[in-house]
Amino acid sequence: MAIPVPEKRVAAFEKFGFGMFIHWGLYSQMGQGEWIQNVRKIPGEEYQKLQQTFTASKFDAHKIAEVAKAAGAKYITLTTRHHEGFSLFDTKGLNTYDAPHSPVGRDLIREYVDACNDVGIVPFFYHTTLDWYDPRFNSDFKAYLQYLRDSVEILCSEYGKIGGLWFDGNWSKPNEDWEEDALYKVIRRHQPDAIIVNNTGLSHRGEMGNIELDSVTFEQGRPTPLDREGMPKYMAAEMCQTINAHWGYGYADVNYKSLAHLIETLCACRKVGANYLLNIGPTGEGEIPLLQEALLRGIGDWIRMTGNGIYEGKPCGISGVGKNFALSTADSKKTWFYVHDLGIVGDANVTVEGGGVGEKTFSGVKGKVKSLRWTDCDEQLSFTQDGETLTFNATGYPYGKNLVVRVAEAEME
Repeated sequence: MAIPVPEKRVAAFEKFGFGMFIHWGLYSQMGQGEWIQNVRKIPGEEYQKLQQTFTASKFDAHKIAEVAKAAGAKYITLTTRHHEGFSLFDTKGLNTYDAPHSPVGRDLIREYVDACNDVGIVPFFYHTTLDWYDPRFNSDFKAYLQYLRDSVEILCSEYGKIGGLWFDGNWSKPNEDWEEDALYKVIRRHQPDAIIVNNTGLSHRGEMGNIELDSVTFEQGRPTPLDREGMPKYMAAEMCQTINAHWGYGYADVNYKSLAHLIETLCACRKVGANYLLNIGPTGEGEIPLLQEALLRGIGDWIRMTGNGIYEGKPCGISGVGKNFALSTADSKKTWFYVHDLGIVGDANVTVEGGGVGEKTFSGVKGKVKSLRWTDCDEQLSFTQDGETLTFNATGYPYGKNLVVRVAEAEME
């Protein structure tokens, strides 16, 4: 069976490779995660008082966009409205539970979009479909769905061209008719090139949904290769993950993933052609915590040292031993070989890591390799090729250097 040809917007989305997710809202002021209202069973009238203290005094959209750029992210997905029902955008009279009616007094989504456009980052909008604020979600679901569509229409018509819409919450009412066709029709009318994602949740990772969706999701889990043969349309894939243990800000959560873990996860996603959407949680005032910013910048440093394979490369049928893998450009002119667990070369008195250096073999190499070099230092690597099998000498890191995953770039005939 044939594999469908991806639509132009989907092919472009796959080349983004890496994006920054941002969960930020009233809940950030409490510093206990984005589900704090539900987890602590805080009554609505009490929880909604957080609107009165929402000042966003340290929210700097340009700083956030610049950090994303430095991290190597090609897009940002920001929570315009999370399950709490509070909107960071001007709801144009749909209700007053929004940023312009808080002490902020501004449309924060306008600032976000403008900042993204200024630095060349593509803005995406997260929008909840589950709502703890609007009583119609439980009392008059059809009326609620109209409110949802009206909200999305504002996002699609007031901010210029956007990258896409990222929905989350349909899993809360699995037996309801969410009228998805009507929702996606609103988007296509205003934003025909927007990517549409609807998160299937932890228990349904990688599952397809409505035909208008453009990507499947792998929330908090390593993505698996998609079998696209016979699909009604070509679907992209995206894995979203927290940088610590909360989607929103957790003031007492210091259980951050290591930079090495984040780099390996990015590689695991790109190995199967999936995008990696890494979440941060700004403080209640809107500031990115320093450790989160440092980790993001560290990823950007790694990407700059290892070349464009993360963006331009796609799975190409080449396999290595263990976690090692390869990506190629669509025209097969370049191939990038990703090598894990290399050792450090140095004096035995100071070098605590050993092994891992030497010959690395990859099979399924269709073209002929002309040259091979480490992207981080331009060192030319010796290699032999026997048909579709390539073996090269993976030299170790010099003392004082370890990239976790090292990349060799091949020029192909």
